[in-house]
Amino acid sequence: MMPIRQEPMAVVGAGSWGTALAIQLARAGHPTYLWGRDGAQLEAMIRDRRNARYLPEARFPDALRIEGDLGSALKNARDALVAVPSPAFRAVLQKLAPLLHADTRIAWATKGFEAGTGLLPHQVALDVLGKRPGAVLSGPTFAREVGAGLPTAMTVASPDQAFAMELALRLSGPSFRAYTQPDIIGVEVGGAVKNVIAIGSGIADGMGFGANTRVALITRGLAEMMRLGVKLGAIRDTFMGLAGLGDLVLTCTDDQSRNRRFGMALGRGATLEEAQSDIGQVVEGVHAARAVHAVAQRVAVDMPICQEIHGVMHEGKSVRAAVQALMQREVRSEAE
Repeated sequence: MMPIRQEPMAVVGAGSWGTALAIQLARAGHPTYLWGRDGAQLEAMIRDRRNARYLPEARFPDALRIEGDLGSALKNARDALVAVPSPAFRAVLQKLAPLLHADTRIAWATKGFEAGTGLLPHQVALDVLGKRPGAVLSGPTFAREVGAGLPTAMTVASPDQAFAMELALRLSGPSFRAYTQPDIIGVEVGGAVKNVIAIGSGIADGMGFGANTRVALITRGLAEMMRLGVKLGAIRDTFMGLAGLGDLVLTCTDDQSRNRRFGMALGRGATLEEAQSDIGQVVEGVHAARAVHAVAQRVAVDMPICQEIHGVMHEGKSVRAAVQALMQREVRSEAE
């Protein structure tokens, strides 16, 4: 096993997930710099040694330093980890680009296709930063549980297996286990599609449809995820792992999922605006529904659940009409 590098790491994005990952890196003994765009929030984090807005119960380890200047955070770090919502990913990379060392390696915990281009995060990173080692962190993880130090497993995917292994070793500790794998396309497709299916699962539960419906949505949602991923060049087996089935089940079944809670509100009769207001944070599945629908159409992949969720999110379709459309589809082989 390779030795674990003790060089500092910069985490870009001080939301719940960026904060949780920074805490885990520091908890594992690695000097970590955390930067966010909200100066007042950063000052409060320096004072309180916690992120009162997004992760109030998780105290910061001594190895975690809050850095108000992005250039300083990157100057002092060997690698950078970006943890921002997908709509902000390109803009953040553009902000990073002139500040990076020539040999800085980039990882990200961003999930979703880019709106407009249909690019996956690793393709956006290549477009903005050029060719350099990159990796995605994904899997069945809630920030609150990582921050609390509860047992967690996730995937680090990169075509650069040495970089993936190094990141996995950095993150791993007594309560956190990271696995590596080379299929970055499959891991990123899983992270994009699962949020859309989770909205559907939430809608069904909000409408009182029960466990049978939820499991059917998860199972058929996994089939849609696989079809799209394989079409885009992913390895089918990837979707049976942590970043596929694992993340899908977690997001569809636990109320810590913003996408699930958003769907439940819709299922109970809330408008899109009311549901979004109740969540109070970015609901990734709303943006993902449009992007996944566009990519599926472009590559001619049948994704009926995602299509109906897109109709509800962006075409004014009622949730009842979407459910009816799914239930009235023609009978076919389960393998299709």
